[in-house]
Amino acid sequence: MTIAENRKAHFNYHIEERFEAGIVLEGWEVKAIREGQVQLTDGYVVIKDGELFLIGLRINALRSASTHVKPEADRTKKLLMHRAQIRRLIGKTEQKGYTLVPLNLHYKEGYVKVDIALAKGKAEHDKRNTVKERDWEREKGRLMRHKVSSGPKD
Repeated sequence: MTIAENRKAHFNYHIEERFEAGIVLEGWEVKAIREGQVQLTDGYVVIKDGELFLIGLRINALRSASTHVKPEADRTKKLLMHRAQIRRLIGKTEQKGYTLVPLNLHYKEGYVKVDIALAKGKAEHDKRNTVKERDWEREKGRLMRHKVSSGPKD
């Protein structure tokens, strides 16, 4: 079940490969995620000392959070993956133009997981083409619906 999605990712990047990673969360963050107080739009993944970290995942604390907890909404979260996968990602991101982008947050067997993608940034003309294609698909759908509703009459 999807919790949050980074819709900008498909518009701004060419997605090459997808990976699933665990995410280290505190208790108040899990409660806030269950209540839908999460935003992934500006998130990105960095590699530091051979580990993956998710930056920009915003989790807004609930008003009912414990009094002894000092919630920090934009805390850097550590991602959990197998060491071989991390090494492979490090090798790929060192190539020109590749970056790691979070795609969505979801539940899997009771745990919160994040899908990250190995992606390459789109050029401005590619983004314009994406917008044109999306508009054309929308217009085509409208035309088809109109044609079906005003179809041949016997």
